[in-house]
Amino acid sequence: VQLQASGGGLVQPGGSLRLSCAASGSAFSRDVMGWYRQAPGKERDLVATITFGGTTNYADSVKGRFTISRDNAKNTVYLQMNSLKPEDTAVYYCYVKKGSINYWGQGTQVTVSS
Repeated sequence: VQLQASGGGLVQPGGSLRLSCAASGSAFSRDVMGWYRQAPGKERDLVATITFGGTTNYADSVKGRFTISRDNAKNTVYLQMNSLKPEDTAVYYCYVKKGSINYWGQGTQVTVSS
């Protein structure tokens, strides 16, 4: 399983970014996909998850600002991030949960700063 994330960058507070993560090497029809993030000096925390059927789950800190979605035909998961805040600055990692194993992408940096 390979995950390729893209879409990070530098954005001003209040701005938006869209992250993408393309998965390959397996079928993902039964798998949860999602995003975590890790800020400097902090643990990796859940941002959002989505099931194959589209059921979503969000961290309280991003509810109402971030939207996770997936394109099952493309094995791709997205994270639309709006109203970004400096505290959203982190490396964002996509993942796929296959059974008891989590597979991780390489991470993409998101920096929110004026």
